[in-house]
Amino acid sequence: MSRTPSAEADPEPEAPLLPLLAEPADGVPPLVDTEEALDAAIAALASGHGPVAVDAERASGYRYGQDAYLVQLRRAGSGTVLLDPAALPDLSGVGDALGDAEWVLHAANQDLPCLAGVGLRPGGALFDTELGARVAGFERVGLGAVVERLLGLRLAKEHSAADWSTRPIPQPWLVYAALDVEVLLELRDALAGVLAAAGKLGWATEEFVAVRDAPPAAPRTDPWRRVSGMNAVRGRRRLAVVRELWTARDELARQRDTAPGRLLPDRAVVDAAVKMPASAAELARLPIFSGPAQRRQGGRWMAAIDRARALPEDELPTTSLRSAGPPPPRAWKEREPAAAARLARARSALATISESVDVPVENLVPPDAVRRLSWEPPPAPDTDAVARALEETGARPWQVGLVAAALAGALPLPDDAPAGAPTHGA
Repeated sequence: MSRTPSAEADPEPEAPLLPLLAEPADGVPPLVDTEEALDAAIAALASGHGPVAVDAERASGYRYGQDAYLVQLRRAGSGTVLLDPAALPDLSGVGDALGDAEWVLHAANQDLPCLAGVGLRPGGALFDTELGARVAGFERVGLGAVVERLLGLRLAKEHSAADWSTRPIPQPWLVYAALDVEVLLELRDALAGVLAAAGKLGWATEEFVAVRDAPPAAPRTDPWRRVSGMNAVRGRRRLAVVRELWTARDELARQRDTAPGRLLPDRAVVDAAVKMPASAAELARLPIFSGPAQRRQGGRWMAAIDRARALPEDELPTTSLRSAGPPPPRAWKEREPAAAARLARARSALATISESVDVPVENLVPPDAVRRLSWEPPPAPDTDAVARALEETGARPWQVGLVAAALAGALPLPDDAPAGAPTHGA
């Protein structure tokens, strides 16, 4: 059927392509990988002024840990500095040179642990452009997206998943790394303006302090339970196979400084636990285990399976991890319907606040705090009692001020509501 011109939809106009930031304005500085070059870099950073942009590159998915393999800094009056922690594992002198200068990072909670590992810790304030973008209500908070929105520039991200332990570091990678801090200080100022105009700069500042002062993460209990696909493993004996294979893989990965998944993928661990091969020959017939690399380690993997098979009943892992906190919310409806109703009302109240202040729910208040309050409310859950409970879980003052009254209104079960029936509170 033919169409008249008036019936045809006008094509959507293409959005103009933003200019690509392809080269640092001052060029790419040489990699600092000697003590003499480090001394010069420290002097340059000490002579600079104002905040310092900070970034770090790791070798996630390639190496065993989360160590920093490149550290990038940029400061007014100092320019950009690229440091090689593999050659210079102690960078504490850099931190001394920066003193109490404000650090500007994107997703600081990802980089601060590996920076601390080489002796770098913020001595003053911290500004996190990713977290600030969340508080500002941005839907996309990746560095590239925030730079596009606030500065009108595109950042190339083709080397974000590179193996940064590679030596020598390819020149295009160094260009990419230098660009990550090239506009971070300008971005900080633009985002601070957005937050101030929205009346949220104080909120964001409280969040930045919390990230800076957060203690190191505690070691995970039973980290082997994080193997992906665990929902397919049934029974304590098969869980023991997962645990023993995970432990054998982790020991080998640590020895070789290799990401565990590169030695044996999670799906292979789960497959072996489900199939429970009785011999090395049976194991070798499973997918992945039939490859040459896995055949070389077949004895190691089979020994782990045999250890799990030989364990007495009282040494088998439990089917779920015992926790001091409430059970997963999916189990509440049958186990504690009143708690499920409280949680539903609390989430509804938080969703309303989230929409009104344009802040994601997960940034309004720690989700675990909401679950704990809903599972076991204070005896008299008024606003003050809820505020105290939130503070004990680490909620910041701005969060408590926004949500305490609404949560207090959501916790009691109305007299006219049947037990277990979700209702919506304030």
